[in-house]
Amino acid sequence: MKIWIRTSTVAVLVALILGACAPATTPTASPAGSTTAPTVQPTQAPATQTSAEKKVITLWHVQTGDGPKVIQNEVDRYMADHPDVEVKVEAQQTDNYTVKLNVALGADNPPCVFSTWGGGPLYQYVKAGKIQDLTEWMNQDNYKDRFLDAGIASITFDGKIWAVPVEHSAIAVIFYNKKIFADNGLSIPSTYDELLQIITKLKSVGIAPFALGGKSVWPELFFTTYFVDRLGGPEAFRAAATRTGGSFTDPPFIQAGQMIQDLVKMGAFVEGFNGLDYGTGQSRMLMYSGKAAMEMMGTWNISTIKGENPDFYATNLGFFPFPAIVGEKGDPNDVAGSIGQDLYSVAAACKYPKEAFELIQYMIDDKAVAERAAIGRIVPVKSFTTDDPMLKEVLRLLKQAPNVQLWWDQYLPPDLGQASLDTTQALFSLTQTPGVAFGNMETTAIRVFGK
Repeated sequence: MKIWIRTSTVAVLVALILGACAPATTPTASPAGSTTAPTVQPTQAPATQTSAEKKVITLWHVQTGDGPKVIQNEVDRYMADHPDVEVKVEAQQTDNYTVKLNVALGADNPPCVFSTWGGGPLYQYVKAGKIQDLTEWMNQDNYKDRFLDAGIASITFDGKIWAVPVEHSAIAVIFYNKKIFADNGLSIPSTYDELLQIITKLKSVGIAPFALGGKSVWPELFFTTYFVDRLGGPEAFRAAATRTGGSFTDPPFIQAGQMIQDLVKMGAFVEGFNGLDYGTGQSRMLMYSGKAAMEMMGTWNISTIKGENPDFYATNLGFFPFPAIVGEKGDPNDVAGSIGQDLYSVAAACKYPKEAFELIQYMIDDKAVAERAAIGRIVPVKSFTTDDPMLKEVLRLLKQAPNVQLWWDQYLPPDLGQASLDTTQALFSLTQTPGVAFGNMETTAIRVFGK
């Protein structure tokens, strides 16, 4: 199986970094074991060392909500313990992050420590010699066994480990405003037909059923992913994506496209959704204000909303999985998501790789895990526990899921991942029929794979 990640500008990725790179092989998961994190201790600098003599490490991340505060806490602890090191933290915007990182890596001027989503581009960075092999440090005192096997699998290529799973595991669910549901006598739907009834009811009382950050495009892809899964099961996407007897023009894809366009035409999404940006919070603000009742989003939204609007989090926020489509092949317990999302690597160009790796360890030590749990994160370590009811429910959904479908735009090769976004955007904007949109995606697949 080939595992890849979304990139917003493939040309930048190819021209600046990669040239022609081989496709990724399937990562191999690490065995279970100890959960005790070792500490790699660099030599301490003299207490009289001046600021100008300090080792400087730059850290890039894409966290929102209370995430940046947690990272800064970890950085401050690290610097307090290592007065010879100065860490400069730079928060990045998600939507243009891949392009900016590719440019920095291509110019050999990257941050020492940076986050990725794993998959294809991470493997391409590996093949291009742009990141540090962390295997020796990850194996020291079985440190890698601190993490969930699936998290290690996503960053293991050619038998070596190239990143550390840090931030969280996430799945896409439908968040909803509890007050709106209660005021209108609505219950959590278990079938798609019941969801359609909810949409009709909300429209009749002047409330937009779904908020949607369509300008960002990738939030729309969650709908495409779930429709195909519920209609054809995971085998439909897998067969098309791996070219093992399937096509992106098979019936589950075309039917999924039609169902998306039916939702758009019936007004299931807030007016002007294609101009709303998820990254700036425009879509979820509609749910806070009561102008929209639901939003399909990754469970990182729990942490974001908890930090951004704690009152809404405490009283009005709920979520439920994408419902079953009765009579179709898909299992309603399947989820779309990622185990061990937001992985941190060390650039090959970093002057202080040992110190950089130790900084990452601080970001996922026991204190950091507790801080992330407190802001609503499910951290990809084996020892993770939580008393938070919402996080418990996410864990339950993950544990019972027969299949966790990695986000399409991360799973697929970059050109095809972009095609999945383009296809979805064409469906939601009603500019192409499902046959044309998925036909274009299939054409890209044939070009990428040669069949």
